[in-house]
Amino acid sequence: MDHMLVDTRRRNIKRLVWVQVLGLLLGGLLTKLADLFLPESAGKSFLTTAVEASVGPMSIDLVAFGFTIGPLTLSLNVLTLVGISTVAFIVRSWI
Repeated sequence: MDHMLVDTRRRNIKRLVWVQVLGLLLGGLLTKLADLFLPESAGKSFLTTAVEASVGPMSIDLVAFGFTIGPLTLSLNVLTLVGISTVAFIVRSWI
């Protein structure tokens, strides 16, 4: 019985990650479309102004090879939150 609970928790975490990733992609698309098609106004500024957080670059040097990751940047705005909410609503209604 405990085994089934663990699988459900893993499935919920995977679902949450997918909702976040797809929501961020949808929000990025909405932001690009708003940036291209909305006229300059306070509404456009409100919808497309982002708060950004970045990490990196991070270098990993192993004996055989080395590589650098980054910088990784997460950019959030109102349309990104709309994208995440939309994907979450769709996933919840389907499942």
